[in-house]
Amino acid sequence: MLQAQNIEFLLSAARKDQYPDPIFKEIALAGRSNVGKSSFINTMTHHKKMARTSSKPGKTQQLNYYVWDKQVYLVDVPGYGYARVSKQARAQWQTQLQDYFYERENLELVLLLIDFRHEPTKDDRAMKKFLEESGVPFFIIATKADKVKRNQWNKHLQRIKSSLDLVTVDQILPYSSLTKEGREEALDIIEGVLAGDFDHEE
Repeated sequence: MLQAQNIEFLLSAARKDQYPDPIFKEIALAGRSNVGKSSFINTMTHHKKMARTSSKPGKTQQLNYYVWDKQVYLVDVPGYGYARVSKQARAQWQTQLQDYFYERENLELVLLLIDFRHEPTKDDRAMKKFLEESGVPFFIIATKADKVKRNQWNKHLQRIKSSLDLVTVDQILPYSSLTKEGREEALDIIEGVLAGDFDHEE
């Protein structure tokens, strides 16, 4: 079982020749800028400031690698959908992510973070389609669940399922970095990767 606080920042990579040696299985966190990827990492690992959060969406422009309990890489990928980022930067990120998702041999799973409060955006739908085309298994983490009333959860789950054309709402996990709702279930998913539950062939 993963020990929560045994995590360390390893490096930031802008090109594939900067990626660390693929000695561990790898889980990537993708999502719209400011959806809560850094808060997800901090909550999962019981750290307040392991991953830096920012009031300026789009700040993360490289792949940020973390090593968790010397068993798995967690990778925070650049956020998407932030209008103030230049077209040149967006094009550069797109090329970088194509290289990463299509070619990184030890990438076992992508956690796609979606804001539970809102219908998935055009960029969210494009990322889901991109992940399908890349052949990497993915799972939806619906962040900020504490901001949605419990009696509205099913409505929001169904909306995400329909918008992303998912088979079942079981592919979506409501998650809150504030209340830690969904943390244990997310931990089960990550440990499932280590157990080989998400192994896939190229």
